[in-house]
This record gives sequence, C-alpha cells and structure tokens, in this order.
Amino acid sequence: MKGTKFQLKVWKYLKKIPKGKVKTYKQVAIAINKPKSARAVANACAKNPYAPKIPCHRVIKSDGELGGYSGPGGSITKKKLLKKEGFWS
Repeated sequence: MKGTKFQLKVWKYLKKIPKGKVKTYKQVAIAINKPKSARAVANACAKNPYAPKIPCHRVIKSDGELGGYSGPGGSITKKKLLKKEGFWS
C-alpha cells in the first residue's frame, strides 16, 4: 500500500471495522491515538485508493450523515454498500 504514514495508520484501522458496523471519523481518530484529527481521518478516507477493499464506507460523520466516499459512484455507492452489509435500511 502506498500513502503517508498517517493514511496507512487510518487505512489499517479501517480494515478492523466489521461488516454491518460503522465508526465516526472522530471514533477512528481516537482509536488511532490522534483524538483531534477527525478531519484528517476524513481526508485519509477521501484519499483511499483501495476502496472498498479498505472499507472507508464504514466511516460516517458524527451527526449520522454518510459523509463522502472515495470509490466509484461516491456517496450513492457508500449508501448501497452499507445497505448490502445490513447497516443502512
């Protein structure tokens, strides 16, 4: 995988989020010991060239909104992936 040290740390963590579950950008930031870096986590997700293999679609905004998606089809695909995994109804 190619990315910055921070991106790789985020992407490695994303692979631990199980199907059908989501985390917020802030929860991911806390989990990687960078509690004030929720925006940077969102940017790392946006730069993820390995979607959906690295499941950045499982990361949402703190207000429950989807947020963006770096894979083909953008947030429409993100919603479809989450529905398929049983999270989004």
